[in-house]
Amino acid sequence: MDLLLDAVCVVDTEGCFVFISAAGERIFGYPPDEMVGQPMIDFVFHEDRARTLQAVDRILDGYLQPHFENRYVRKDGQVVHIMWSARWSETDQVRVAVARDITERKRAESLQAALYAISDTAHAAEDLVALFQSIHRVLGELLPAASFFVALYDKDKDELTFPYHFDESGETPEPQKLDPAAPIAEVIRSGQALLVPANRGKGLAGRTPSETGSDSTSWLGVPLCAKKGVIGALVVHSDCAEAPYANKDIELLQFAAGQITPVIERKQMEAWLQHIAQHDPLTGLPNRELFHDRLQTALRLAERNQTRLAVLYLDLDRFKEVNDTLGHHVGDLLLQEAARRLQQCVRSSDTVGRVGGDEFLVLLNGISLQEQVLSIAEEIRVALERPFALAGHPVHISLSIGVALYPEHGDDHMQLIRHADEAMYDAKKSGGNHSRINTRPSILKKRKSRDAT
Repeated sequence: MDLLLDAVCVVDTEGCFVFISAAGERIFGYPPDEMVGQPMIDFVFHEDRARTLQAVDRILDGYLQPHFENRYVRKDGQVVHIMWSARWSETDQVRVAVARDITERKRAESLQAALYAISDTAHAAEDLVALFQSIHRVLGELLPAASFFVALYDKDKDELTFPYHFDESGETPEPQKLDPAAPIAEVIRSGQALLVPANRGKGLAGRTPSETGSDSTSWLGVPLCAKKGVIGALVVHSDCAEAPYANKDIELLQFAAGQITPVIERKQMEAWLQHIAQHDPLTGLPNRELFHDRLQTALRLAERNQTRLAVLYLDLDRFKEVNDTLGHHVGDLLLQEAARRLQQCVRSSDTVGRVGGDEFLVLLNGISLQEQVLSIAEEIRVALERPFALAGHPVHISLSIGVALYPEHGDDHMQLIRHADEAMYDAKKSGGNHSRINTRPSILKKRKSRDAT
């Protein structure tokens, strides 16, 4: 009996082991004398205990259980899959069962199915969040993944963002600087997988939920390696002491990372192409096409909600002098800094766009009074009148601003922009460095005539 590769186990009516053959130590990790006298159910993986007790009841009722499968927890904490062949001996009042370790077979079957599912999901993915959810679901069938997240790393900002984050708190962390002492930083800097066992949990104290949970947490992260370098990490962590992560889990997570990285790259490229098609490459502001689109949308909302809006046309006075005397490099820096100051003067619901050269457009939504528009225009003028320090050169400019109002100056986006442009040129012709609302009688007359019609 001791030469058998399978373990022969005998359990009494109280559910305690009374005999285990020598193979039991290879399968369960315990010497037989450490299991004899102990309740059988204490060694069963917690999620399988109820099902195991149901099977025991059937055996006691006289039903054979030739292919019953459950999981046991070895002495070293690993979970093993066992296939049992068991029956009840009425004469001896004991259960006699033969245990076969099928862990490798089960893992091979599950891994094959998981790899196919991950690959298939990645190739069919159109939405990143849906992809991450599917990968999470597949991984959760093979390893503890109650906490799972994808972190993307922006090297220029040295910042992490979390397009997918799942844990008990249910909260997605805000974008955050990469903490050099955090485990994820080691993964990203080295480009290598990192496994932090549960007994090292105290070394992770003070981390955010995206880093670790408690002292008993087992943490595993693998890098997302793209052609341009590491773009992030795929991380799981678990408080399940009965099933700590092992090297085999690293291989699975690396395969998943290898499948989703090209999808992330493709989506990032699509987003970048869409961005540059709609934004000014120098300042990052919306370009003419995107500004027109937002203005048309704002006009439809204003008409529906009976609200007002304003369009400001801005031109930098003496910009040509800066380019001619200090060079185009300084001129570009001036446009970039002017764009930043403009954005600081308006709300997030407003839009600042660059429409060419040194000309900008500003859309102010929900402005109810003309005085409010003029106040914001003055704030913008003062902000850009402050000296600029560019490449070691002090630069002083001023600003000419033209203002058009909806509905006073029209209900068409091109009409409003043209009227703001005319007002800006009137301001520039009169010396610049101030704002002006287009109040030409012809405009108001046409507007009243159309309304009457």
